[in-house]
Amino acid sequence: MKAVELRSKTTAELDTELESLLKAHFSLRMQVSTQQLTKNSELRKVRRDIARVRTILHEKVA
Repeated sequence: MKAVELRSKTTAELDTELESLLKAHFSLRMQVSTQQLTKNSELRKVRRDIARVRTILHEKVA
């Protein structure tokens, strides 16, 4: 997800996006621990998306 797309969303939409990304991150972590994850790059992408959403949320609050 691009930062431009995130900046156009409201804070409520960003909160829901962050919640879904955190759930996806948890799911991917569980797949890693049980050795079921085949695409290791997905974990990195989700972590970076979480960071992007949190950054945009902090920009909007400040």
